[in-house]
Amino acid sequence: MASDSSLLNSELELQQQEELYQQLLLQTMGKLQSENPDSKVIRPQPGMCVKTLTKLDKQKVFINICQSASVPPPPELSRDELVELLQSEDPTGYRVPMSLGEPHTEVDNSSQGCTVYDVVINQDFFQRCQKDPMFQQFLILVSLEGLENKYNLELSREWKVLKNRKFFGSVSEQNIRTKSRPVIQELQPQPEFSLLVEPPAGDPEYLIAEIQLPGVPSSRSLILDVGEDRLVLTARPALYHLDVFHPFLIDQENSVAQYNTNTQILTVTMPVVSS
Repeated sequence: MASDSSLLNSELELQQQEELYQQLLLQTMGKLQSENPDSKVIRPQPGMCVKTLTKLDKQKVFINICQSASVPPPPELSRDELVELLQSEDPTGYRVPMSLGEPHTEVDNSSQGCTVYDVVINQDFFQRCQKDPMFQQFLILVSLEGLENKYNLELSREWKVLKNRKFFGSVSEQNIRTKSRPVIQELQPQPEFSLLVEPPAGDPEYLIAEIQLPGVPSSRSLILDVGEDRLVLTARPALYHLDVFHPFLIDQENSVAQYNTNTQILTVTMPVVSS
């Protein structure tokens, strides 16, 4: 095992310090995100309202699928490609960027309380889905799955699109993540990296990032932030910057990072919650 030439500690002491640093680094990820939010506030436009039920207690749920030009569009997808995607064994490879708002309580026409969720997608993609029933059904399906994964829900697939209203209750502002400013990318070159899934076939259990950091002497030079669908790494002082989105929802608390000072490769192992 290689040790830092700048340190006089023994190899055992260095390993212990590295492990402690990794623990502290991962524990502060959430704090870093809240104190330094890379986000902006948007006011989405109404789109359509979907009514469904929770599977267990049959409670009414309304989903406001809203639109905003601030949300990035998904990759181009033709109708034939959508049909092929829906018929494939693993349709999760195609990801629709969306912002999932917090649940809020409203009163329905029977004066009964109900739960409402706001989902915001790209404006152009929403218009595309409005013109094609197959794309609309696909959009509703991925919205349901996104809410289920984020809020641990089970929602009925027997939904109904309300014809006379584009939203239920009120549509609130939302914070959405934005990518880092281009000037950062220019000052700090992006390192070579690879993203792997384990196991290679079937449902992914882990997403593994391997990032090559030549010239970085120690993990103490690294600032790592693991988001639910984003990985941000900065190597100080101004050596590298990596900011990448991936098509998975990650268990942030149980993610583990390890830097090999011999190969100068950072390995980040992230449990997959959903893809």
